[in-house]
Amino acid sequence: MYRPQEDSWLLEHAFGCAGPPPDAKILDFCTGTGILAVAAARAGAKSVTALDIAPRAVLTARLNAWSRRLPIRVLRGGLGVARRLAPFDVIVSNPPYVPAPSGAHDPRWDAGPDGRSVVDPLCREIPELLRPGGFALVVHSEFTGVDTTLDMLRAGGVKATVVARERIPFGPVMRSRADYLQHRRTDSAADASVVAIESKAGTETEEVVVIRADRPEHTR
Repeated sequence: MYRPQEDSWLLEHAFGCAGPPPDAKILDFCTGTGILAVAAARAGAKSVTALDIAPRAVLTARLNAWSRRLPIRVLRGGLGVARRLAPFDVIVSNPPYVPAPSGAHDPRWDAGPDGRSVVDPLCREIPELLRPGGFALVVHSEFTGVDTTLDMLRAGGVKATVVARERIPFGPVMRSRADYLQHRRTDSAADASVVAIESKAGTETEEVVVIRADRPEHTR
């Protein structure tokens, strides 16, 4: 289970600034402890669903909702469950996004060699999970490839932009693989995430960003 850290607080702040519509139907995808689901319920959402694949996260999120007497539905599952429950007015997500060398498979944060094993499927699904006029907020590190995320979302027909950013020191996981981040290469020399990794890894800091994706009210 992923405990709330700087990225969680940045996403929570962005959610508050976004001004979710009253009586919104909200999804907290990769809920962890349920911090964003709690924030959504307290903001007056009509319904809040929290999803996570980790049994311990599901239990913790349920306990956090119950202890606060908040009507949050916490379910175990991934995008398949989200599709069955869609559409949503708002989606918030702090998915696993840390680039992982071979042999690193901690589901709390490891997300494949480029950090996108969860982010990519989520980006592909967001346009269909949102109702027209809805929006999503997704947080991840610069090392995951901010431009890649923006391009994928825009290719799906949504408006995408960075709405919050913060530079933070490496935590224990990122420090433990600083050499991997610095030396990772891909076949595409123009990949923006590779450029970011090569230029930033040695500083032992990372920029965490919140990306907002808006589905238009009307499509042509």
